[in-house]
Amino acid sequence: MALILVADDSPTEVFMLKRILEKHKHQIIVAEDGKQAIKLTHNKKPNLIVMDVIMPNSNGFQTTRYLTKDPQTSDIPIVIVSSKDQESDKLCGLRQGTKGYLGKPITEELLIAEVNKLVGKAA
Repeated sequence: MALILVADDSPTEVFMLKRILEKHKHQIIVAEDGKQAIKLTHNKKPNLIVMDVIMPNSNGFQTTRYLTKDPQTSDIPIVIVSSKDQESDKLCGLRQGTKGYLGKPITEELLIAEVNKLVGKAA
């Protein structure tokens, strides 16, 4: 079981991501914007972050860049899950330090495969 931070301002997306991740025995904490994601990451030290791009108070790209440059959080893998899924968006995410980039709508299989790749089946 991994502790996973879901950073997304859409209650519908958060519900769906939580349902999938909890079904696979992961513990979930939620941030509604980028600033809250940074604060929770420092306080809770999740094993993985699942981040949207379009959020208030620091978008997903800005938040990813901040967390991957901070020595206290740089080892925490970040997967962006976003409706912004053009190649240029994916490239931008990779440049910010994300370890994975998945387009919405996401399938359970793709999400869990990415989670397992980054934190294993039991973190």
